[in-house]
Amino acid sequence: MPWNTCRFNKLRDLRGSAQVLRCLVEGNSIRSTVRITGVAKNTVVKLLCDLGCACAAFQHNKVRGLRICRIQCDEIWSFGYAKQKNVSEEQMNAGAGDVWTWTALEADTKLMVSYMLGDRGIHTAMAFMKDLAERISNRFQMTTDSHRVYVDAVEEHFGADIYHAMLVKIYGASSGSSETEMRYSPATCIGCRTATIAGNPNPKHISTLLVERQNLNMSMGMRRFTRLANAFSKKLQNHAHAVAIYFMYYNFCRVHQALHVTPAMESGLTDHVWSIEKMIQTVENSN
Repeated sequence: MPWNTCRFNKLRDLRGSAQVLRCLVEGNSIRSTVRITGVAKNTVVKLLCDLGCACAAFQHNKVRGLRICRIQCDEIWSFGYAKQKNVSEEQMNAGAGDVWTWTALEADTKLMVSYMLGDRGIHTAMAFMKDLAERISNRFQMTTDSHRVYVDAVEEHFGADIYHAMLVKIYGASSGSSETEMRYSPATCIGCRTATIAGNPNPKHISTLLVERQNLNMSMGMRRFTRLANAFSKKLQNHAHAVAIYFMYYNFCRVHQALHVTPAMESGLTDHVWSIEKMIQTVENSN
């Protein structure tokens, strides 16, 4: 095959991959991506898996040695194959059931510093805080919600070398009037209080607002997080790949409306906005 033809095919494949990826990170399901792009479903899934592994490895190596001021942590729920109450022990061992995505967002640069998939227990919390501690090189302030496993996990991996505060929300009755509405309506937050766990955190910066807003972005940017629909992940591995691709796109490609640059640029990890084509080429060349 002539060299020019080879180059054209590579360019065409790159553009096709970028179109598929752009659909996936903007809230389209795999099937809708197939309908929009005309690419075969198996090809879309293969691209998701291959690029997901590459994105996870690239961010694992790249997002390190950070000097930051404030971190906000939260967890967002989803499930794979079926909800926890509907899976057998064998299915649960294969990865089915509830999946929690733990996220750590830097409040000033909006960078997603670390994320972790797992359950909501102490073992995942320990692994999450260990990963976060390895990426930051200075003392900083952290705000978490009132999930009690944070206390032991933060103390284990940061000790007293951190300013740790908890934001405890107080909930009232559900806002729905009927039984059906109460089932699907969230409980009403009637107030909150703060608790100092370690160090001397600045009360003005005790908040989880930004990371909760980022979790909303995740729900809108990944169809797999849509509730009361059949868009949930059927395999845990594909769920992890989708999350890795989304955070790579969020950190390096998506311009933040408040910052007018990407979080990676604000953090000094890069000096320009990445296109999706550059993102694909970079992660492929680095692995």
